[in-house]
Amino acid sequence: MRPIPAEPPPFFHRGPSPLARLAFFGLLSIVLLFVDARYRTLEDVRHTVGAVLYPIQRALRVPGDAMDAVAVYFANKHDLEQDNARLRAELIAQAPAAQGYATARDDIAKLRALADLKAKHAVGGTIVEVLYTGRDPFAQKLFLNRGSEAGLVAGSAVIDESGVVGQVTRVYPTTAEVTLVSDKDHAVPVKVERSGVRSVLYGAGTGRSPELRFMPPSADIRVGDRLVTSGLDGTYPAGLAVAQVTRLERDTGQIFARIECAPLGGVDRSATLLVLAPPAALPARPEEPSEVEAKGKGSRAKARRAG
Repeated sequence: MRPIPAEPPPFFHRGPSPLARLAFFGLLSIVLLFVDARYRTLEDVRHTVGAVLYPIQRALRVPGDAMDAVAVYFANKHDLEQDNARLRAELIAQAPAAQGYATARDDIAKLRALADLKAKHAVGGTIVEVLYTGRDPFAQKLFLNRGSEAGLVAGSAVIDESGVVGQVTRVYPTTAEVTLVSDKDHAVPVKVERSGVRSVLYGAGTGRSPELRFMPPSADIRVGDRLVTSGLDGTYPAGLAVAQVTRLERDTGQIFARIECAPLGGVDRSATLLVLAPPAALPARPEEPSEVEAKGKGSRAKARRAG
């Protein structure tokens, strides 16, 4: 059996050789590149081919774009879940500080207001904190965290950033007792800021509003008037806000009007207070003529008995 020849017989050869074809098409490509670069002859052809092939290219890219979009969606969802978990953990960790921010901000504002009041009053004062209220539910009293060791003395006025709170009535080495302006029968000399009418504000006890007592129905006072200390008692400096008139009844069937007031100071809410240093002592009150006559009669009676 004769072996099969490695090349086809010359009968099947058609056209030029592969090497000649390669040389021809290479030369043709170079010529086309030169002509196109020089004369832009194929610019329209490229635009036409590009316009025809663009929809095909977009259609072929749809599956790949869809897969990329799905991958990006799940990646973003995973990242979002991780970020939410991290932020939730941070929020829980910072919750105590965030909840206390408003309280701390209010405390700082109150301390600044008290510091301004302390600088305003020449007598000076001591910033204190409220420890607890008194045990007697019918007595309006507070206990402070400072006492005689801090220079507090009985009789000092106690105020906050809004007005008068009360008066120091007892002093211990490290604590002090404050009687509030709302305590029963606690009296504060006041005057109406608008008209200058002087009076005395008396506390009425637990659950009742302080009152202006012994005021005639014709007194120049209105609901909403602001009461400030008159400074006539030598305890409270003049001009401190005390209360505001909330109720006024002139026709009570009695010789005095009924006037109820609301304290402006935080008697039931302030945690930080300012204890003012006691002002200079006032001169002794002169004796009334009746007192002098009574003393004179007493002296003459003693002299007669001795004689």
